[in-house]
Amino acid sequence: MMSNELAAEVAVIGAGSVGIAVAYYLLKDYGIKNTVLIDPLGPMSLTSAQSGENYRNWWPHPMMTAFTDNSMSLMEEIAAQTNNRINMTRRGYTLVTRRNNPQDLIDDLYQGYGAAHSSLIRIHDGTSNASYVPPVSADWSTAPEGVDVLLDPTLIRNTFPTYAQDIAAVIHIRRAGSISGQQLGQFMLEKIREAGGQVLRGKVTAIQSNEPFLLSVDTPSGSFSVRADRLVNAAGPFFKDVGQLLGESMPVSCVYQQKIAFEDREGVIPRNMPFTIDLDPQQLSWTEEERAILAEDPQAAKLLDLMPGGIHCRPDGAESGKWIKMGWAYNTQQSDPHAEDPVDPQFPDSLLRAGSKLHPGLQAYIGRLPRNTHHYGGYYAMTEENWPLIGPMKTKGAFMAGALSGYGTMGACATGALCAAWMGGGTLPDYGRMFSLERYDNNHFVEDLISMKDKSVL
Repeated sequence: MMSNELAAEVAVIGAGSVGIAVAYYLLKDYGIKNTVLIDPLGPMSLTSAQSGENYRNWWPHPMMTAFTDNSMSLMEEIAAQTNNRINMTRRGYTLVTRRNNPQDLIDDLYQGYGAAHSSLIRIHDGTSNASYVPPVSADWSTAPEGVDVLLDPTLIRNTFPTYAQDIAAVIHIRRAGSISGQQLGQFMLEKIREAGGQVLRGKVTAIQSNEPFLLSVDTPSGSFSVRADRLVNAAGPFFKDVGQLLGESMPVSCVYQQKIAFEDREGVIPRNMPFTIDLDPQQLSWTEEERAILAEDPQAAKLLDLMPGGIHCRPDGAESGKWIKMGWAYNTQQSDPHAEDPVDPQFPDSLLRAGSKLHPGLQAYIGRLPRNTHHYGGYYAMTEENWPLIGPMKTKGAFMAGALSGYGTMGACATGALCAAWMGGGTLPDYGRMFSLERYDNNHFVEDLISMKDKSVL
């Protein structure tokens, strides 16, 4: 064999958190050691590096809830195995609203968790006997399960004193928190390499045949060939590109979403605050001069309209630290990941204005963000219904693991395990087939998912 040719049992295209997880679970669950991860960049240096590193197990559909529940369990296994090297915390997610009786949100909880788990939903309205455990501890192993719905104003004020006084309801999802996505990926990558797996830095430019596949790869040192019996498309925002190399059209688009991280020098956000999402639409406050300036820019003018909810904030890093992360996935315009990132310089200011309606103390940073503020973003590769694609492609021997939108970190383990099960002939979970292309054979099912999409992009 020529020195510039590599043979592998499985070639995984994409070395982000998802691609690494596929190779890891092929090794762990099916003993497949001879894998090669191919990526033009270093492992976990593109989309995975922009992750909010949050996780939750509630979704408006029970299949997605089961999927993320499985991912939580797999992450817990690794946390226990490594003395919590992945820095797993569990103070939960809090979804907040100013509506006094958000019955539709409560109904969504029951739908998402399913009838079998309805007892895990606890209502605290000042009259019930249900006990509420405040998020004092970050220990994932002792945190409550289920969801607490806080409708008692006194309980809300006492537990979350820095929230705005008009918050009327708090939905506290308890199997939720944060992890270090980079440490999770590094742990898996170490196991892959220890078993003989490899990482090849290069771009796949062509794929020939499928018995075996022959991949042409451009590397910094020249052209390279990889022969692989099977391959996995885990290319993140370039998921469609790999599909095209196989002659397949993938139902995926990319939307660029932005975040900021900065040092909370004023101590506005308590270090024990859960990841918090403001569900309510926002009408941002502008002066007449600011409104006139924004109106002149077609892109910025949308900030004058009623904006969607979904502003989120959480402490970042160690409990003794000061940094916080904020985000707002309000962009719906599709973007080309090959082009220059469509960074909006107005975004940090808009985000702070919206965030200060939930956390009034953030007003101190409007127009005065610290110089070391990090304004960044990443591409949400997503299907129209915002469900992932995991399983066989149409090409024999080719598999896919992608379209995880903004939940790549939290879904990586379950995605890797499911893709590995398809490839290794393992038992698929109940949701397994509906995460593959098979779901498009059921138009009514997909239409229902599309109707729920806005509730899942948080």
